[in-house]
Amino acid sequence: MKYFLGLDTSNYTSSLAVCSAEGEVVQNIRLPLPVKEGQMGLRQSDACFLHVKNFSELTTSILGGIPVGDVLAVGVSDRPRDIEGSYMPCFLVGLSSATLIANLLGLPLYRFSHQQGHIAAALYGGGALSYLQGPFLAFHVSGGTTEAVLVEPDGERICKTTYLAGSLDLKAGQAVDRVGGLLGLPFPAGPALDKLACQSEKRYRARPTFKGCDCCLSGVENQCRKMLSQGEAPADVARYCLDYLLAALDGMTARLLEKLGPLPVLYSGGVMSNSILSAALSQTYGGVCAPANFSSDNAAGIALLCRERWGR
Repeated sequence: MKYFLGLDTSNYTSSLAVCSAEGEVVQNIRLPLPVKEGQMGLRQSDACFLHVKNFSELTTSILGGIPVGDVLAVGVSDRPRDIEGSYMPCFLVGLSSATLIANLLGLPLYRFSHQQGHIAAALYGGGALSYLQGPFLAFHVSGGTTEAVLVEPDGERICKTTYLAGSLDLKAGQAVDRVGGLLGLPFPAGPALDKLACQSEKRYRARPTFKGCDCCLSGVENQCRKMLSQGEAPADVARYCLDYLLAALDGMTARLLEKLGPLPVLYSGGVMSNSILSAALSQTYGGVCAPANFSSDNAAGIALLCRERWGR
């Protein structure tokens, strides 16, 4: 059996994945970068150091399990988004590691953006890789990005992304982590906030601000802080936060589909592993959402894109 490697070094996770020549993800290993208790993130210098430590373990785990002679190509995410000037130092760790592996094994190296990897992984996890054959609307919802892009087929890049709309201030993942911090939840707060919100019996009709197809999310933190000061139950505060984000994503989707016409819709990124958001948006728009291991940061999408690129 032949294989393709994918590497991704985002701000909070070291990832290495393998997909087969038949397009099956056979390994998808992710090592979260540790964040000290009470902190809400990592400096880039700390993230780079932790990635270097993690990759000795990752490469041993992956390359120890497959014959290196059966690897056909290496893929890596070398930037956050597929736009000019997109840059984050932590991706240099993955790029240097991928370059070393490719050079030692005499293999081609293909570069993609972190966002392209998220999109491909979510398509795979949602059973919708066929979307890559035509245009579709994709949301990338995470701590660093909350935006919608038009995805179209492209030769060497496999998929071309064109920015359509996004949050003009706070990103969805930032909102989740900040509200989680108010509630005393561990960072990153996504899984714990999801679990807590599911304990609430309330449903909120939140009204985020829109400017065209763009949204503003900064109001959710202040409102949640106010609710807590008024003695609202933590579960209800968590539910309000997610209902607010849901209203924002719902409103963006509706506005964009009205503007673009009917298109398949994909929701990717770590925030979309949330059970409340994914269930509602799947029901309303038939949107494709992936399981958590293909929504949160991973390298599976990069390995899949590497396979697609090698075959062209």
